[in-house]
Amino acid sequence: MPRFSRLDAAFRRLARGPRRTIRLRLTVLFGGLFLGAGVLLLALTYVLVAQTPSWLQVEPPAPPDVSMGDGIPLPQAPVVAAEAARQRELDLRQLVVASGSALLCMTFVTAGLGWWTAGRALRPLRQMASTARTISARDLRRRLDVRGPTDEIKDLADTFDELLDHLEGAFEAQRRFVANASHELRTPLTFERSLLEVALANPDATVVELREVCRRVLVNNQEQGRLIEALLTLARSHRGLDGRTNLDLAALAGEVLAAGPAGSALRIEQDLRSAPVTGDAPLLERLIVNLIDNAVRHNVAGGWVSVRTGVDDGTPSLRVRNSGPVILPEQRELLLQPFRRLDARRSSRPGHPDGHGLGLSIVAAIAEAHAAELRADPMPDGGLDVRVAFRSR
Repeated sequence: MPRFSRLDAAFRRLARGPRRTIRLRLTVLFGGLFLGAGVLLLALTYVLVAQTPSWLQVEPPAPPDVSMGDGIPLPQAPVVAAEAARQRELDLRQLVVASGSALLCMTFVTAGLGWWTAGRALRPLRQMASTARTISARDLRRRLDVRGPTDEIKDLADTFDELLDHLEGAFEAQRRFVANASHELRTPLTFERSLLEVALANPDATVVELREVCRRVLVNNQEQGRLIEALLTLARSHRGLDGRTNLDLAALAGEVLAAGPAGSALRIEQDLRSAPVTGDAPLLERLIVNLIDNAVRHNVAGGWVSVRTGVDDGTPSLRVRNSGPVILPEQRELLLQPFRRLDARRSSRPGHPDGHGLGLSIVAAIAEAHAAELRADPMPDGGLDVRVAFRSR
């Protein structure tokens, strides 16, 4: 059966004819253009030779003088004229046959040269296709890495390599995110199951003890709910915006601050000036909430939080600064990655449990969805200075 299948596939390929590759189409194009130009040149040459236009100022040679001394024509003059006309017609026919044969030969030569030239020009594309198949089948670490002059093909290869860089980074980030999310969700589930198993395994458990177990499970379940909500917000931010509305960062920040952020012992400073932007209201509100919550959560006793909105050099911006533990410059990139927590120097204040490490990563995703520029700079005396600059509407 496999043999007949191969024969059937071969017959089908023969029935379809040769594969219409770019190389074949370029070869046919080269040959067709040369043949058309040659036919036009041959026709023009024939017309010019057969019927010389007057504007060329070229006259055919005069017929030979076949008259006698006193101008009396010889009896053979008509015969000579007819022979001259026949010879001219024969010369024209030979010109057409010879030129047509030469044109046909040169058409085949041109098609062959076109085939060779197209193959040389398209060789990098074949190498790119072969390498791309290997990349998709094995891993994303390989690159096309096309060498040669900076032409359109090399620009295409370099663009494809840049796309692979972004794709590899996205896949790697997705793997880390899935692994971290699985761990974050598995840990509280295991804790809840352990509480319930211990409670069910104790036949003498009192109502008070069972109620305490239920309370602890409920608290843990609420924490899972917050984690899932944060994951959904992060996923929605990466998806992009479904629509935009006209908003004011000052109004949104004022509503968040009026709701009373946790940590009333801290000194909250606010300077809310109008900062009109266009964007998604729930996402921008979540961005402000996360920034203020992060500033409150990772602070020190008797510390402060500063929230400022306004237009700087024509750019609407939001700036949240806070006191807190000292953050090393090399740790700045970790702040915006999901599920990444710094060491004990950035631990939460007493009474404010540590989060899941998603707060600033959600801020980064929301800022990216709004095409805003996000900067998070550690301050020399401790704490963090976060600035989000939006495009003016």
